[in-house]
Amino acid sequence: MKKIILLVFLASMFNCNGIAQKKNNEQTTSFKVAKTNEEWKKQLTPEQYAVLRQQGTEIRFSSSLNKNNQEGIYVCAACNTPLFKSEDKYDSGSGWPSFDREIKGNVAFSSGSDYYYGIEEHCAVCGGHLGHVFNDGPKKTTGLRHCINGVALKFIPKNE
Repeated sequence: MKKIILLVFLASMFNCNGIAQKKNNEQTTSFKVAKTNEEWKKQLTPEQYAVLRQQGTEIRFSSSLNKNNQEGIYVCAACNTPLFKSEDKYDSGSGWPSFDREIKGNVAFSSGSDYYYGIEEHCAVCGGHLGHVFNDGPKKTTGLRHCINGVALKFIPKNE
């Protein structure tokens, strides 16, 4: 009997779904832009899908946006929502694009994340996973480091 209870418990643990996407590719209703997993897979590259929809992390120093010093705006790669301004970007040495502040209202935060990885950040419009925010950023500004996967962003130069 104990084995059966243990088996049922373990099976139920592996069948839990995340809140960002519902079972059977149902459309989510908690974000303004909501698509099925299949729709996201068609729109995004495999790397973008792994990060934005499956909460993955790109390889450190792999993003061309790390060294981007142009003026402009960083938008969500999934839905084009403005997320960060170039004037708030800095080189944290972490290997991921870093910002000391977000565009208010366009980034959502999950408080359930493990402290080691910081508080998880999502696009507030489509729910895409962006990265994490930490309290070890520049003390002269906000003290925050928004550590963002470059593949989750698109850069739009100021003149475009």
